[in-house]
Amino acid sequence: MGTPDFAVASLKLLLEQGMNIVCVVTQPDKPQGRKKVLTPSPVKTAALEHNLPVLQPVRMRNPEAVAELAAYEPDLIVTAAYGQILPKAVLDLPRLGCVNIHGSLLPQYRGGAPIQRCIINGETVTGITLMYMAEGLDTGDMIARLEVPITDEDTSGTLFEKMSVAGAELLKQELPRLLTGKVDAEPQNDEEATYAPNLTREDEKIDWSKDSRSIYNQIRGLVPFAGGFTLWNGDVFKVWKTLKPQQNDTLPAGAADAAPGTVLEFNKNGIVVRTGDGVLTLTEVQPAGKKALRAADFARGNTMATGTVLS
Repeated sequence: MGTPDFAVASLKLLLEQGMNIVCVVTQPDKPQGRKKVLTPSPVKTAALEHNLPVLQPVRMRNPEAVAELAAYEPDLIVTAAYGQILPKAVLDLPRLGCVNIHGSLLPQYRGGAPIQRCIINGETVTGITLMYMAEGLDTGDMIARLEVPITDEDTSGTLFEKMSVAGAELLKQELPRLLTGKVDAEPQNDEEATYAPNLTREDEKIDWSKDSRSIYNQIRGLVPFAGGFTLWNGDVFKVWKTLKPQQNDTLPAGAADAAPGTVLEFNKNGIVVRTGDGVLTLTEVQPAGKKALRAADFARGNTMATGTVLS
């Protein structure tokens, strides 16, 4: 049971290991692009390439969906970023249980956006937890964990790729034990739990009064899915990439008293903006109604002037 690219590596791992995959469950096809073309999930695409039956219930909690899944009599259910909370009726179906490949080192970052929020929060290490599923939000007993480092250059996109591979590796390592049904799993310490709720539009809004590093991390955590945004002349102005802030970044002459969000200068790297503790150089931006482009190219062909305040 899975939906995005993150889950595809684990599906392929199960195939490589010769598992009898009786069916694949994924989210319904969703409209994509300007023409809103119904598009299958990456997991569905991978499943059909291997001629696997696919179920796409709108709500897994519906009795009809549970009955349809039960008809396959699964011994083990493996989930990875499926996108729906499973009801007890599904958790009780397989004799070997339901396991989940979760994208954090539980009990930290329970919830739907652990990978993005790890980067946004400036973490340097995250990982995969293989766990038995329970009725709570990522509260089940932990079977095994695998650490994954986060570099300063990682975005959510690159980290998703690393985590996808790590998830498949951990599943491969633990699969023999899972199939015996004799796994000593470790209960989570709820007192140590933190949460990673799904991202909202507010999470994408740049607060220039924050320090440069926090804004840099925020944008990395939003790429490639949404990007950060600010307002220029009342319109959305997206920021897709910045230079990594350095401790010795210096303010242009006379800019010490500039308000956060003030455009201080344009240079070969892009647009230099005042932050709460210094400056941040924007290197890839996207004006409203336009395509993303290098900030230096944007600066040469547009009317944004030094002294402009982004809000």
